[in-house]
Amino acid sequence: MYKSALCALPIMFAVAGPVVAASDKTPQEVLHALIDSSDSAYLTQSEQNLMMMQDDPAYWIAEQGEILYKEPRGPNKVSLEKCDFGKGPGVLDGAYVEMPRYFADTGKVMDLESRLMYCMKNLQGFTDEDKELKDKHGNTDLVKIQTYVAMQSNGMPWNPPMDHPLEQAMRAAGEEFFYRRAGISDFSCATCHGATGKRIRASVLPNASVPEEWTKAISWPAFRVGHDAVRGSQHRVSECVWQMRQAEIVYGSDAAIAIISYWTDKARGQPAILPDIKR
Repeated sequence: MYKSALCALPIMFAVAGPVVAASDKTPQEVLHALIDSSDSAYLTQSEQNLMMMQDDPAYWIAEQGEILYKEPRGPNKVSLEKCDFGKGPGVLDGAYVEMPRYFADTGKVMDLESRLMYCMKNLQGFTDEDKELKDKHGNTDLVKIQTYVAMQSNGMPWNPPMDHPLEQAMRAAGEEFFYRRAGISDFSCATCHGATGKRIRASVLPNASVPEEWTKAISWPAFRVGHDAVRGSQHRVSECVWQMRQAEIVYGSDAAIAIISYWTDKARGQPAILPDIKR
């Protein structure tokens, strides 16, 4: 009864919500379907966040991201509509749920954030010293564009390609990272995400082996209520590594992309919730 009542609350606000791209379901509808198919304390732990999903501030960040994506910018005065996120230049529908992936033009496996930075440099002419690329966290240009691009995959199943040897190698490296204990606390990712019932303070943690929980866990960008900002996958990786008291991980590094490759593969087949809202 509790779960039914909880799921009904956002319907009260579902009259004039934002239009969501890529799926006929809104992010909250995707989440509610996962709640109905499972018995997860993680998915239902915040009644307030479920109620706020209809008015997720990330929608407004994405609107600004769409403007930035389409606007001719940088020294070259071109838009990002020629950027190839894996499905062809300018094709965004379903691109994010098929990342990280191998890109022949760089010879690397790239996630959304590293690919976006590559396009801003090589298409638009920005450099690492420009504010547009230096400001990586918070409601920055990078996060705004990421949120807009990612939204075009809402409700679609995670499906990172694993055909290229480098894609397989990055996934394997990410798995090693996930289970490797390190740092002064001797923690690994699996310490927190290897079983059901784990908590940090009052927060219920997702179990990586429960697909319905794991797809929400990796659905970034998301509005972090406690941060009053939208955060992306790279920020989540950095924050987890810091919480484990391990050595700082470099934004956009192969190590960061490897762990994102592994965690995305763990959610394979489950629908993405984009944008999400988290504690």
